[in-house]
Amino acid sequence: MSAALEARPTRSAFANYRHSLWLLTTRDLKVRYSTSFLGYFWSILDPLVMAAIYWIVFTQIFHRGTVGHEQPYIVFLLTALLPWTWFNGVVSDATRAFTKEAKLIRSTKIPRTIWVARLVLSKGIEFVVSLPVIIIFALVSLGTNNPAQLHWQVVFVPLAIVLQAALAFGVALIVAPLVVFFRDLERAVKLGLRFLFYASPIVYGLESVPTHLKPFIAINPMSGILSLYRSAFFPLELNWVDVAVSAVFTVVILVVGALVFRRTIPTVLKEI
Repeated sequence: MSAALEARPTRSAFANYRHSLWLLTTRDLKVRYSTSFLGYFWSILDPLVMAAIYWIVFTQIFHRGTVGHEQPYIVFLLTALLPWTWFNGVVSDATRAFTKEAKLIRSTKIPRTIWVARLVLSKGIEFVVSLPVIIIFALVSLGTNNPAQLHWQVVFVPLAIVLQAALAFGVALIVAPLVVFFRDLERAVKLGLRFLFYASPIVYGLESVPTHLKPFIAINPMSGILSLYRSAFFPLELNWVDVAVSAVFTVVILVVGALVFRRTIPTVLKEI
């Protein structure tokens, strides 16, 4: 593996980076699912189970999502829960990006950002593989009184994917090296992700947020990104102000992440 990751002189720097990134990403996916009977199905099983729980709690117990543009609620929920699973997985795994494979990282000369980028790409592939689940539930809803309808705003989904990939990469660039110095940060990140889950419009929509709380929700970079995903089926959820705020925060976090990573990586390589 170490030899395969080394750069080849005949290739450009970008080609070497791309080759190494893809090699590590495919390795991660193969290792994760090679011994599993259900294979890649596990990448969608967790969000699917969580969606079922939330659907039971909010629609059958609290009767939420029974009116307006939140119908059908299971589709409404999945359009935000699946992207969140991608983001959550990247940031969670970033806390172990350097400590888990320290020996391999020290023995290769590839750009160290690859060890973070591979998380974004592998989790992103799992996210794309899980998207048919939304289509399945949308098709099932066609037989109900309130079917899920695909709108032209679906063209904004690629923009949402790009923004989310950049945001996750930026956050991971900050988290991955700092955890090496502050091991308690791993637990702090987990707590932070739990808080961010409920601070993001996942189990609820932006239209349901009280007016006095909307500014606080808007500064959450995931809010605008999730509204882009959700607009494919629920156009009223799209808020371009929130999208603009998300884009600005994403750029800032990406720049800060690059600076933090660049300044800390030499010391990180000595610590691991």
